[in-house]
Amino acid sequence: MTEASETTAPSKWTPGMPSPNPAGRPRGIIDKRQKLQAAFADDAVAIAKVVTAKALEGDMQAANIALARIAPPIRAQAERVQFELSDDAPMSEQARQILIAVSEGKLDADTARILIGCIQSVAGIRAVEDLESRIITLEAKTIT
Repeated sequence: MTEASETTAPSKWTPGMPSPNPAGRPRGIIDKRQKLQAAFADDAVAIAKVVTAKALEGDMQAANIALARIAPPIRAQAERVQFELSDDAPMSEQARQILIAVSEGKLDADTARILIGCIQSVAGIRAVEDLESRIITLEAKTIT
């Protein structure tokens, strides 16, 4: 058994050890993506000037490209809302309170979906904590 363990290679490569892929890419070789990035970096200013000139001439695609870089699209943001949520109630009751707030127009559906997702996350965390404490209790019982 000792012979087999001596001939097997370690599971993780470390600097200084032989390459696990000696036929792999040689050092210093620049891949296609790096070549393209270098080519565009050299001409970036000229490209930007061409796109800007085309946009000023009325080319809508060029204008779209330029505007996307200058002023990216605005992300939708939910309005701030205030409604009562009983923090001492069970989570299923809190979810019901959120649905009632949606039905009464106090809360929009997207915000409700986010809030219910948050409740689900907290429920998952509580479940893991509960299982952890149960395992600790069971292990304590088996040791004694």
